Amino acid sequence: MSKIGYLGPKGTFSSEAVSLAFTAGEPVPYSTIPACIEAVSSGEVDYGVVPLENTLEGSVNLTIDYLIHEKTLPIVGEVIVPIQQHLLVHADFATDWRSTVTKVISHPHALAQCYQFLRNELPNAEMETMSSTAAAAQYIAEKKDPSLAAIAHHNAAKEFSLVLAKENIHDFANNHTRFLILHRQGKSIKMDTERFKTTFHIALPQDKPGSLHQVLSAFSWRQLNLSKIESRPMKTGLGRYFFIIDIDHPLDEVLLPGAQAELEALGCQVRILGSYPSFEAIATKTTSGI
Repeated sequence: MSKIGYLGPKGTFSSEAVSLAFTAGEPVPYSTIPACIEAVSSGEVDYGVVPLENTLEGSVNLTIDYLIHEKTLPIVGEVIVPIQQHLLVHADFATDWRSTVTKVISHPHALAQCYQFLRNELPNAEMETMSSTAAAAQYIAEKKDPSLAAIAHHNAAKEFSLVLAKENIHDFANNHTRFLILHRQGKSIKMDTERFKTTFHIALPQDKPGSLHQVLSAFSWRQLNLSKIESRPMKTGLGRYFFIIDIDHPLDEVLLPGAQAELEALGCQVRILGSYPSFEAIATKTTSGI
């Protein structure tokens, strides 16, 4: 049975991504994204599921940078999970949360995604960050303090016997997170989808005018759709960047190898990070606890 690492504990959105991508296997929680990636690299687990991008907060730079600079692992799948953030409180204090809560705890992205709710409903509450939304839920469950609330997935409420004081508190309804599935040897997985992506890592030649235009042209004239292009610092000096480009096309024998050869002829350093299925889940309705 495969072991699947994810950002834990149980009840995180990462664990939701695991359940959507794998029908069988042993989920193994890790406290940080780097720890999960390291576990895949060392063979401690077979697969790793890590967040890459959120529609409201953008890219998870820690994931991108760690995969590029520390442990380059093949991408073998992608899961897009609808994100429904809820305010969780201890069951003993569920009815009076507006008057008792003075601190809200969650992952930094979750807090940012619920800015308007927090400003309007709990304007004087202190914000405190934790490594994951489920870790925040676990913390308030253990503390049993009426002044504490967490922002997390409804599964975290079930896992730690908390109450959903307020549902769907994220600022925008179209809230999704992309999760990458990693495997040390690039072992592919089957997913219920017809959509495939290929991700390129491209470093441009040193400060050559028009380089980025030439890179994009290599895909454009081949009519390859780019679903994302992002720059990140190479960490070798100011003004030096690499690009991560997602192409809505599986790795074939003609188009993508041709584009890679053209980019290399231009002096670019090119690496294919993975060609993989992309599955998007549908949001499910939650049931209020109060």
